Amino acid sequence: MTAQHGKDILLKIEDPAGSGTYITMAGLRARTIALNARPVDVTNTDSPQAWRELLPGAGLKTASISGAGVFKDAAADEAVRAAFFAQDIRNWQIIIPDFGSLTGAFQIAALEYAGDYDREAVYSLTLSSAGAIAFAAI
Repeated sequence: MTAQHGKDILLKIEDPAGSGTYITMAGLRARTIALNARPVDVTNTDSPQAWRELLPGAGLKTASISGAGVFKDAAADEAVRAAFFAQDIRNWQIIIPDFGSLTGAFQIAALEYAGDYDREAVYSLTLSSAGAIAFAAI
């Protein structure tokens, strides 16, 4: 992956009807995408020279997306706020230019609003995976 502008990463949510149409949510100024896999340790007394052994393909996989910025419009703000208060699990799509997209079910784990008296209101949110996440290369 070549160097990219951070502003080019898009965060989209599937429309409430679940039609497969994704709507851009916000202008994100800071983002973090974390993909994790918890290893399953199967080390035992017969492990060669007491080296740790891991069971391939058995670990718990998770993804979390954190971002901060300004909502695109009032409808985007309402969609995120409604999903948070209902604790809905919705399909989200994260597009990373020249790399790929991550698509799957996420729940909003944190939603914060902030603002300075001489600046725009901003938000930050964290999405936690709630199912399998698909990767598609671009």
